[in-house]
Amino acid sequence: MKQPLAYIHPDAKIAATVVVEPFVTIDKNVVIGEGTQIGSNVTILEGVRIGKNCRIFPGAVIGAIPQDLKFKGEDSLAIIGDNTTIREFVTINRGTAARGKTIVGDNCLIMAYCHVAHDCVVGNNVIMGNATQLAGEVEVNDFAILSGGCLVHQFTRIGSHVMIQGGSKIGKDVPPFVTAGREPLSYAGINSIGLRRRGYTNEQIRDIQDVYRYIYLSGMNTSHAIERVQAELPATKERDEILLFIKNSPRGIIKGYFE
Repeated sequence: MKQPLAYIHPDAKIAATVVVEPFVTIDKNVVIGEGTQIGSNVTILEGVRIGKNCRIFPGAVIGAIPQDLKFKGEDSLAIIGDNTTIREFVTINRGTAARGKTIVGDNCLIMAYCHVAHDCVVGNNVIMGNATQLAGEVEVNDFAILSGGCLVHQFTRIGSHVMIQGGSKIGKDVPPFVTAGREPLSYAGINSIGLRRRGYTNEQIRDIQDVYRYIYLSGMNTSHAIERVQAELPATKERDEILLFIKNSPRGIIKGYFE
């Protein structure tokens, strides 16, 4: 594990099976779990927690202070889960007083040149394509896929199992289970292929489609559509996840293509 051409602060807690390649910098108050591999020229700064069996590729910078003028040097963290891959030149900033931590979950793939800003919460099994940029306090839920070059506005929420077209500008919340694309970003249908790959049944997918027919294809406004969904469609886990996401959306959700 010990690499004579790397700098590791004596207070850092590095598991015995961690591989550290040359020219790595690891600051104080860092914890790295078993089996993780740190590529050359990676910089890991104060307040970082990295889980087990992660792979961090050359040039990544994790735990730099937020690019936020409100940041006053408060203690905060950047937390990476287990089995996550962080490719070349990714930057992940630590949190501010707003949330105190930036989180990237388990089994994620963060491709080259991505940026995860302060206080973001990225769930498990998320894929971020090359050069996707998350502004501060963005939430990306489990199994979401953001194709290359997406730009995500601060405070925006992206639901679980979402698939977003490359190059998209995301300024409104994207509800669960959908595909989104075009300009401005719009609802483009259900992510049925992704859902089937993850074990969703045809019946579950039909139930999700029924909800979104009310939300996007009925001609009703969102509030009226939600009332009709609650009154006319049977309660399911997926239905309730969609409704809760929309009700808790201060920015509002993306529109349908024909709205």
